[in-house]
Amino acid sequence: MTGPGGPVLDARDLGPLGSGAMAPDRPPGVRVVLDARPLQEPGRAPVTAAYLDGLLGAFDQEPLDGESFAFLLRSDLDDPTPSYASLQVVGRRQLPPTHLLRSGAMTIDPFLLRGASLGAAWRAERGGAAGAVYHTAGAGPLPIASGLPIVATLLDLAPWELPDAFGRTAAARFGQRLRGRLLRDAAAVIVAGPAVKIAARRLLHIRPDRIRVIPLAPRSAFVPAPGRGASGRTVAGDDDAAAERERLGLTGRYLVYPGRYDARQDLATLLLALASLAEAGRPSDLPDDVAWPPRILLLGASPEDRASLARAAARQGIGECLAYAPALATATAAGLLRGARAAILPVVSDAAGLAAIEALACETPVVASAVGILPGIVGDAGVLVEARDPDRLATALRAIWADDRVHGRLAAAAKRRATSGRRTWAEVAAETRAVYAEVGRRTA
Repeated sequence: MTGPGGPVLDARDLGPLGSGAMAPDRPPGVRVVLDARPLQEPGRAPVTAAYLDGLLGAFDQEPLDGESFAFLLRSDLDDPTPSYASLQVVGRRQLPPTHLLRSGAMTIDPFLLRGASLGAAWRAERGGAAGAVYHTAGAGPLPIASGLPIVATLLDLAPWELPDAFGRTAAARFGQRLRGRLLRDAAAVIVAGPAVKIAARRLLHIRPDRIRVIPLAPRSAFVPAPGRGASGRTVAGDDDAAAERERLGLTGRYLVYPGRYDARQDLATLLLALASLAEAGRPSDLPDDVAWPPRILLLGASPEDRASLARAAARQGIGECLAYAPALATATAAGLLRGARAAILPVVSDAAGLAAIEALACETPVVASAVGILPGIVGDAGVLVEARDPDRLATALRAIWADDRVHGRLAAAAKRRATSGRRTWAEVAAETRAVYAEVGRRTA
């Protein structure tokens, strides 16, 4: 049987979901209707895909009685959700590839998702659920008038912070206004830090009592094995990272840019800063075996990104400063980050901070723009500079590249951050489940 959003869940799919007494300190399970499409194409929304994978992986490690999931997926791509084998999945609804409509998808998706979510929570209480919620993450659309309380994890504020870049067409502007309205109507909006809560209130006028702060955690590949430094034990991916460094000719000191390649980034300022360092000349106290200007490894650049950056760097006369690594396994990328002098994050908008979190988990200091969530994450384990200021960025790059005392102090702070009180995805999952239970009970 089919409905407006795909196959309607049959009552036979909604049988018992578990038994046994609920632990007194654990919230009751709910039915979660989850837009899982970012998992199918992680290159389009890497932070959202990493968030969903971390969250579902933690749910999968410790399933709750009464908890069940209905996944919304794209019909033209493989389904990655069977890998979460311990989750009780009551249905998977196939949606058409609306991304082909570009900005028009932001207008159509809310109505499509409404149809897809209809009936997804039907008789959830028969399986022991305490309620039902609809959860979406990242910059994804929200259903309009779905009938379910909506939980939205807001990982991106760029469409509202940079309207000129993200609202170039009438359809895009209308879609963002509609999404802002739906966010204001959501039962709960999850953000990754207090600074994002303040920005969401200012830009979107979301009621403060509906915003929940749940910081993110590093993926397991970025967390060093206990005692690695003392025992000499290597981490999964380090051998592959060493081979990748050799292939790229990175035989000595290097920096890593682990970011994205879009309007949220400030790569033009990075190139200007490198050009400024090249023009200023080599520091007299820099060892002969250390390259100058600094060498930067850019992770995950597509062929189009690489060609564009290479042309821009050649115009600045710094083409040899950049090395490019294609899409790599997560463990290999983590190994490259562990071997770097520092991570470089020049951005103009960041509401998630995952790249900085994972760099610090690797005990690697960070040079970042002082925007969004980043100051609260980096703290004393890096250098913060104003966005779009090439002179200050050049000063920061020179210090962390050439001054061993500065680098040693920052690296020690990064190690302290990595080894004391590291946040886990189990904690993120527990706090997210508490939000589910709160808003799900409210309308059960």
